[in-house]
Amino acid sequence: MRTLIVFALVGLVAQMVDGALGMAYGVTSTSLLLIAGINPATASASVHLAEVGTTLASGAAHWRFGNVDWKLVAKLGVPGAVGAFLGATALSALSTEDAAPYMSGILLALGVYILLRFSVRPPKVATARRSPHGAKFLSPLGLVAGFVDASGGGGWGPVSTPALLGAGKTAPRTVIGSVDTSEFLVAIAASLGFLVGLGHEVLDPFTIGGLLIGGVVAAPLAAWLVTKIPAPVLGTAVGGIIVLTNSRTLLNAVDAGTATTVSVYVVIVTAWAVAVGTAVNRLRRSQATGAALPEHGDPVAARD
Repeated sequence: MRTLIVFALVGLVAQMVDGALGMAYGVTSTSLLLIAGINPATASASVHLAEVGTTLASGAAHWRFGNVDWKLVAKLGVPGAVGAFLGATALSALSTEDAAPYMSGILLALGVYILLRFSVRPPKVATARRSPHGAKFLSPLGLVAGFVDASGGGGWGPVSTPALLGAGKTAPRTVIGSVDTSEFLVAIAASLGFLVGLGHEVLDPFTIGGLLIGGVVAAPLAAWLVTKIPAPVLGTAVGGIIVLTNSRTLLNAVDAGTATTVSVYVVIVTAWAVAVGTAVNRLRRSQATGAALPEHGDPVAARD
């Protein structure tokens, strides 16, 4: 029961972040599972099985608030499912010792990307509620994002959401809602890949159930928040957490000494604080000068 409650809280926090930013449910959850000592393949499998339920709830909530472009969901999600199945199969074939630093490296890179994306130079805000992108752009993006998501324990949102936002052709709320909804297909494909590669015996129902319960509870509130609150500060804060937690795994993998470990942590925390401060200052400057702010629910500020 204690495991169920703990991971329900993990799922709650992760889904709130994911629903507000269009990314980081898998990255956040998997990072915390690795810290708890769960092996990488089992951690990613648990997260993706839970995501079958959380993404369904999140997609329904985003659809209710008008945040979903179904053509974008199909063009992105189907190749994403293919990539996710391949990624799950690849991770299942690795030993725990080989997989841990590999996964943490991917998660660390994604954390840095999220932190910089939301603090340094967010993309321009578009207003189109339907995506103009075709399969030529979306299929390779979905394939890569799906593979990274399953093999790295997270990455569907951090890869696909910034790419679509950076293109500047679709309203951020539509990008977030459609990416979250298409992740349902990715979660199903990844789960099937892990079940084929690992079997169901290694999976803990309390871990999966906790993540699922927390995520389902948070999904409607997160979908509502994305229509109301810009979130550059939240994205920067989450990116720092992900960088910090996965640095620990990599430092342990290379047997870094105490002095080196402390030094690395000091650098990370300092850079994290500077990034959060930068995000806050950007938001304040925009408000003070009356510059164009994101429409309610857009997770990024307009360019200076």
